[in-house]
Amino acid sequence: MHPVVRGAGALGLAVALVGGPTACRSGSPASSAKVDPTTPATTAASAPATTAASAATTPALPAALTGQRLAWQACPAPSAAQGRGPAPDAPWECATLKAPLDYAAPSGRTVDLALIRIRAAGGGEPRIGSLVYNFGGPGASGVVTLPALAQDYADLNTRYDLVGFDPRGVGDSAGVRCLDDAATDASATVDGSPDDTAEVRALGEAVAAYAAACQANSGGVLPYVDTVSAARDLDLLRQVLGDDRLHYFGLSYGTELGGVYAHLYPGNVGRMVMDAVVDPTQDPVQTALGQAKGFQLALENFMTACAEQAGADCPTGSGGAQGTERIATLLRGLDAAPLPADGGRTLTQDLAVTGIAAALYSEASWNALAVGLQEAMQGGTGTTLLALADAYLGRDAQGRYSNLSAANRAVTCVDDRQRYTEAEVREQLPAFRQASPVFGEFAAWGLAACTGWPVAGRTDHPEVDAPGAAPIIVIGNTGDPATPYEGARAMARQLGPGVGVTVTLRGQGHGGYDTGNACLKQTVDHYLLDGVVPPDGTTCT
Repeated sequence: MHPVVRGAGALGLAVALVGGPTACRSGSPASSAKVDPTTPATTAASAPATTAASAATTPALPAALTGQRLAWQACPAPSAAQGRGPAPDAPWECATLKAPLDYAAPSGRTVDLALIRIRAAGGGEPRIGSLVYNFGGPGASGVVTLPALAQDYADLNTRYDLVGFDPRGVGDSAGVRCLDDAATDASATVDGSPDDTAEVRALGEAVAAYAAACQANSGGVLPYVDTVSAARDLDLLRQVLGDDRLHYFGLSYGTELGGVYAHLYPGNVGRMVMDAVVDPTQDPVQTALGQAKGFQLALENFMTACAEQAGADCPTGSGGAQGTERIATLLRGLDAAPLPADGGRTLTQDLAVTGIAAALYSEASWNALAVGLQEAMQGGTGTTLLALADAYLGRDAQGRYSNLSAANRAVTCVDDRQRYTEAEVREQLPAFRQASPVFGEFAAWGLAACTGWPVAGRTDHPEVDAPGAAPIIVIGNTGDPATPYEGARAMARQLGPGVGVTVTLRGQGHGGYDTGNACLKQTVDHYLLDGVVPPDGTTCT
């Protein structure tokens, strides 16, 4: 029952967050009142048009917003919406940026956007400015994720203030709320790959109930969590941070956000990196089908490596068709009888598929996947696969969920115009089954997750053409399951000649920079720190 999204992963599940010790909020002055996310704002028919075509006519922002001074201060512990955890230590600082709820009425109600930063460490070279990160999803809290991954960006921190934020609708930025924790747990019993009329009806009822809960708890913000509005937030943040150009590092869905920003503000693009790139030319069916193929490919790569390293002890045997059938047999069994797991919980078929997908995001998780499959196939328990699924869905050990999945659905459904019926899903099922015996059906039924959403979707495709923008580095990983490699080339083409510069990593996992590949890191750092644009088509292995 998860929506298919552009940059998060197969089956429409939200991006897996690395557990991190951060979150933050603090005040900053502005003249407008804070929005109440439960106050109804508009209906689907009257939702504001925020397409790129209307961008040029958007009213200018008032000085109360562009001239606000951020009150940076010590960070509190993460909120429930962000995912909880300990507060980050100094030198991390946190603040709140006020942005218009509706950019068509910029002097009206505002939304508070949670920020975090670590100042440039120095070391002899002059400071370049701020480097703003978006870690994807949509739904990932940048306030939590940036400190968790900061060691990967330590070299960049010598000359940049590293800045993370919770995009609108995410975490502490008017985070979308839908089901409560107990209801979210209960939703795991709904079959995401229904086998009969009763299960199809139950899935449809669950999708409708989810949409109704989102409207009841967050109806005031649902029309305004679109990517175009988030891109406008980026430009407001740029101004308030005091930067002439936006230096930006976007991962996964963050590449779509970066592309939309470049389209809206080509003259304001500074040094921009896109990693794990969303294909802006695809509709939801094409995206979901590509993800099903991508995760199947990653699963096959895992099974090959497992067989080479563990031989007969590998739970998927020699891999290939044999390994896929072993996993399919496990999933069929879970459909009939979930496995027990720690804490009195059970591993359902849906949660097992989620856990498998989660482990395929990084080669570093392959060992955990092998352990989880062995537990389930030979030990009759589902604890490890369930733990992988929990991390993917933002559930902590106490059963509390972040708003990761809720934000994911809200952003996806307000962005994408398409709404799919049961008949349209059934028509697609053969192609999805062929693409992946493991992930295909789940990905296909996920297409219906935005059907009945209370806010109309905006566009068929994000607009990312950016003539006149500075060169943008576009990284594609040939083994990426969630954003297949072809998306990087498509993004570079759409950005336009002289703008999109492709860099290829022949590797495994979602994204490239954080894999530790020395060639890729050197290429990106040379660009961000020294302004040296690599040759288009540069390849790292």
